[in-house]
Amino acid sequence: MGAAGGSTGTGRAFIGSFTSAGGRGIVAAAVDPATGALTGTGVVDGVADPSYLAVGSGPVLYAVSETADGVVAAYDIAGPVPHPLGEPMSVHGQGPTHLAVAHGHLLTANYDSGSVTVLPLAADGTPRAAADVLRYEGSGPDPDRQLGPHAHQVLPDPSGRWILSVDLGTDSVRICSLDAESGKLKLQGQTALPPGTGPRHLAFHPGGRHAYVLGELDPTVTVCRWDDDAGILEPVRATPLFPDGADGAVSPSAPVVSLDGRHLWVAVRGADTIAVLALDAAGERAELVTSVPCGGRWPRDLVLHPSGRRLYAANEGSGDVTWLDVDSATGIPHRAGSLKVPAASNVVFV
Repeated sequence: MGAAGGSTGTGRAFIGSFTSAGGRGIVAAAVDPATGALTGTGVVDGVADPSYLAVGSGPVLYAVSETADGVVAAYDIAGPVPHPLGEPMSVHGQGPTHLAVAHGHLLTANYDSGSVTVLPLAADGTPRAAADVLRYEGSGPDPDRQLGPHAHQVLPDPSGRWILSVDLGTDSVRICSLDAESGKLKLQGQTALPPGTGPRHLAFHPGGRHAYVLGELDPTVTVCRWDDDAGILEPVRATPLFPDGADGAVSPSAPVVSLDGRHLWVAVRGADTIAVLALDAAGERAELVTSVPCGGRWPRDLVLHPSGRRLYAANEGSGDVTWLDVDSATGIPHRAGSLKVPAASNVVFV
């Protein structure tokens, strides 16, 4: 469904936020099946800065706490009122920004410490103590953002064979294998992007043979071929999101691919837009079509509803989540409504 993780239905949503910037924690919402409108139903607190969320089986909701002493928290959301599953667990890393579930484990990308952590999951979905912390090394040319490694995203590939992590600090994507018994990560390879790209997130084409790596420091989308037999990610070509140059400071945040593989959307902070790109039949070419307003300010995340008909932008700056109806023919989204969520950062559907 895109950058926000898995989904087991379409009736509820959970929205992460930055409590340090006025957010209330994790906001629960009902989703209108006809219009896609969100209605707030309550707040789940307990951890600071739950900036990114993921849904596991059970169903269980997981949240990072993007703080210096990074932890993850789990919540049972099978009933109408979420409740904690155990105590928050340390990720032994600073500033976790992303997490994903794979092979009975919870993985976190720890931005400030440039590492990826693996936590085994108990039968009920409760995270256990970390089984592995893979620490990266390296740097990039940007003196403000790339003095060291900054893992920004971690996710399994569509085949489930590999774990990929996107490192903004070293201009690279690392490919690892995960031992489901021991919870240990083994580095398989590393794909280099042009210096100064500052890759933030990637999204896979539904065909599973291509991935789109989004540059945060250089506003581009790099199309890559993905070989899931060998675990090799090969850059093919980069498409600039601002062909005539970016006007002022822009910071792309989230790539999303349509369910039919025809469109790619990118949220761009600073410009406060959603870039619309057309993909060819193979998924190997991305062409910028247009950009439209995201409906708010500083869209930190962009998520596709499981139906594929709507996009949701978590606008951190304006403190709201906007939903946009997508024209199935052109892929162009149009704002349909919004829900006030202070310091909104991420949306997942259940």
